[in-house]
Amino acid sequence: MSKENQRKNRIKDLPKVERPRERLISKGPENLKDEELLAILLRTGREGKNVLDLAKQILSKYSKKRILKLNYEDLIKIKGINSAKACTILAAIELVKRALEIGEETLPVIRSTKDVIAQAVYMREKSREHLMVLFLNARNEMIYKKPMFVGALNANLVNPREIFQEALKQNAASIILAHNHPSGDAEPSEDDLTITKRIIEAGKIMGIDVLDHVIITKNKIFSFKENKLI
Repeated sequence: MSKENQRKNRIKDLPKVERPRERLISKGPENLKDEELLAILLRTGREGKNVLDLAKQILSKYSKKRILKLNYEDLIKIKGINSAKACTILAAIELVKRALEIGEETLPVIRSTKDVIAQAVYMREKSREHLMVLFLNARNEMIYKKPMFVGALNANLVNPREIFQEALKQNAASIILAHNHPSGDAEPSEDDLTITKRIIEAGKIMGIDVLDHVIITKNKIFSFKENKLI
């Protein structure tokens, strides 16, 4: 793109009456058209199209709901959207989702020990110990859950590497551990304490928080977080 064309495609080089930013300030964001709001995020157009034309073109191809579901790779494939613009759009969308607590309907939000139990209730009746991991995104939505170990949870056998390999695969921001005690005693054993400590330390290195470890029996539960062990 020539410098002259690039200059003409910036928001500030449009006539004042057409500038989305000025219109937003004077009339409020609720009175702007969809393409004007998108143009503010895009900031510049591309060769042959000013930023408003580019915004209109994108919205003619992608509905607003469809744009909300596009990821980084999808956005940078759109002609006129580079890495910086894609990041700006994704950041704006994510901030709004978090503010409104909007999430995918199929993703349960894990806010309490009861929410963890709801995901691990099947372990109450198991005759052997099972360790399951809930993988959460930054909004505390469960994006995946997976039984990781079955049998006596010996501290020498449970490898944090396997847990965090899965966390990286799922792009998880945090994890919650849950396992059962067939004995009926919900108090953590020495192995439970050691395993949890090792996983927390590994999580700190990986940048993935361990939010809780919940022990489940037929009639009792024990939360490491609630008992201030995490």
